Amino acid sequence: MDITKSEITVDLNAKTRSVDISGWIKDDVIQPFLIEATGLTGRFVKLGPSVNDILTRHDLPPSVASLLGEFLALAVGLATALKYNGVFTLQTKGDGPVPIMVADVTHEGHVRGYAQFKGDVPDLADAANAPVPKLLGQGYLAYTVDFSTSSERYQGIVSLDGATLADVIQHYFEQSAQFDAAVTLASGKDENGAWRAAAIVVQHLPPEGGTGGVALDDDDWRRTNLLLSSATSAELLDPGLPPSDMLYRLFNEDGVRVFQPRPVSDICRCSEERMLGALAALSDQEIEEVLAQGDVVMTCEFCNTTRTFSESDIRSAKSA
Repeated sequence: MDITKSEITVDLNAKTRSVDISGWIKDDVIQPFLIEATGLTGRFVKLGPSVNDILTRHDLPPSVASLLGEFLALAVGLATALKYNGVFTLQTKGDGPVPIMVADVTHEGHVRGYAQFKGDVPDLADAANAPVPKLLGQGYLAYTVDFSTSSERYQGIVSLDGATLADVIQHYFEQSAQFDAAVTLASGKDENGAWRAAAIVVQHLPPEGGTGGVALDDDDWRRTNLLLSSATSAELLDPGLPPSDMLYRLFNEDGVRVFQPRPVSDICRCSEERMLGALAALSDQEIEEVLAQGDVVMTCEFCNTTRTFSESDIRSAKSA
């Protein structure tokens, strides 16, 4: 999400604030911010009920659920760095116990995700220090941006190099000439046993080429990374700690300004019409094959919703 002057802005360091932020969204939220001393921008993504609903719809091992929680928060943090009208998709493919993991985010903040797993999956304690090699294995992470108003598509890809998802995406940014970024991620259960996830993404746009970025001293960038790394998982996931308070803890010495937050919602884009349309697109021979065992039962991998279609449903849709 590019921060614009038209958005509500609040200086967290000011003794008096012209805007009351007490009623701002504090959970399932994207909180944009600006570090004033360096001109760095970022987003704090804090997911509560939305990520818990997504993770508990599937019977995922705890280690896989934890990684998918981080993945969902990362997807939201990356998506909102872009201006787009459509769908941002983040996906991994590897040769480990979790061969596929997918998360997508619409420009409206609707998020969904799922993970496939097979064989012996390491437990949470075993996978905690190196979830990428132990769960995903060797492979790649890719993102795509599909625009709803055109057939245009942006894509990026990076190998699964590193112990954590943060390591992998840092590797991508190091290879990219567009901008530098620092990322911290967290996922886990709260005291009530509900899943939570969080991500802070700080980006540095280069000043060259009219991108609107700022010149940044290497020491300032290292300092920002150090401050970011000081955030603990407990702080990031704390449901009682508002995003603005957490950002103040991290960056108050450099001055931090927050902008009007955006909500995140657990909303799947699947529908009966889409599933029926996919069946209707099959050839007559393929329809006969799928109907050989009776009605067709389809389950959305994202929201785990199951729908049943009879032969008359499919034939009617095909002839429509």
